[in-house]
Amino acid sequence: MGRDGNGLEAQRFGRQHTQLMNRPLRLALICDLLEEEWPSMDLVAEMLLSHAEKDERVTTTRVRPSLARRLSRLPLGARRSSFGLGADRLVNRMWDVPRAARLSRRQNDVFHVCDHSYAHAVHALPAERVGVFCHDLDAFRSVLEPGREPRPLWYRTMSRSLLRGLTKARVVFYSTDSVRDGIRKYDLVDDRKLVKANYGVSPEFTRAPFERANLDHLPIRTLEGKPFLLHVGSCIPRKRIDVLLDVFAEAKRANPDLRLVQVGGTWTEEQRAQIERLHLTESLVQFRGIERTELAEIYRRATLVLMPSEAEGFGLPVIEALSCGAIVLASDIPPLREVGGAGVPMLPVGDIGLWSAKVTEILRDPACAPEDAVRLAQAARFSWTGHAKIIVDTYLGLS
Repeated sequence: MGRDGNGLEAQRFGRQHTQLMNRPLRLALICDLLEEEWPSMDLVAEMLLSHAEKDERVTTTRVRPSLARRLSRLPLGARRSSFGLGADRLVNRMWDVPRAARLSRRQNDVFHVCDHSYAHAVHALPAERVGVFCHDLDAFRSVLEPGREPRPLWYRTMSRSLLRGLTKARVVFYSTDSVRDGIRKYDLVDDRKLVKANYGVSPEFTRAPFERANLDHLPIRTLEGKPFLLHVGSCIPRKRIDVLLDVFAEAKRANPDLRLVQVGGTWTEEQRAQIERLHLTESLVQFRGIERTELAEIYRRATLVLMPSEAEGFGLPVIEALSCGAIVLASDIPPLREVGGAGVPMLPVGDIGLWSAKVTEILRDPACAPEDAVRLAQAARFSWTGHAKIIVDTYLGLS
């Protein structure tokens, strides 16, 4: 799977592009459907588009069709309506997005699939002129490790299509060495196709706010100045929300006024049961769908930001929080070590005792955390401008 079979096509594109050097390279960005509600992927696409537009060497086009409602338009019951929307999202992802990509071929020179879970779009494009950003290997896990992640046949079939698209692409971008190592482990693509492009920090995330956000419309106003722990992200299993809740419960015993704010997720039934068992219902605030200025203000107000994940592709909330001057604790896993550096204390995955002790220590004496200057310096290493330049340079260099 690691062979690069695009040599002749690449040479042909090189000759064509050389002839077109009197105008900017036309770069199409294949983006997630907005209805997927995946904020991190929307952010990555938005930042690439906004920064690439400043580069005179390229012109950019966003390829993102609106969700075509088919089954979800039918008059069904609530449960079946939810099924209909899910089915519509799947059909749009697997059919409408590749169709939109195919229709964009004449107007563009090169194509960038912003999210590897849309890598099947490569099948609709000239593979020698396509790059895919591989954020992690989760979308392929049911194929790469079927014993670890058993999935139904339809899901595995979809995953194989995504994986074939990834392996066909001319370039595969990645954000951390951990993702690269996973690609190498399974011999997915030739090393010569791999290009590292770290994520960046959006301008809203600063120590001193450049735009003050009003949080009065958010549930956070109920905290009334109380100290709070913060978690940003989804509530899927690898985020280890079970650890987050156990650690919060332990810390709250010594700090009765402490609260927990969770942004971006929805509690699962198991998590709700854990919350009730630990008697935490009145101490939690959860919401999603907020503006970046609002999230930045919440980072700045947080007493401590926790990232107890057992697996990550990058860990964007780490650098966002650091850039706002927040104190962050994270799991000792390779991606978070790379991203957090000296600015973030690392703790063993799932060790409730050590996590609870460290949280209590910092609550008692914030000075025992890495210095503010160290945290800010770590965040400053990441730039969306640099991210976009690497990607644009790579496509220009295909010639």
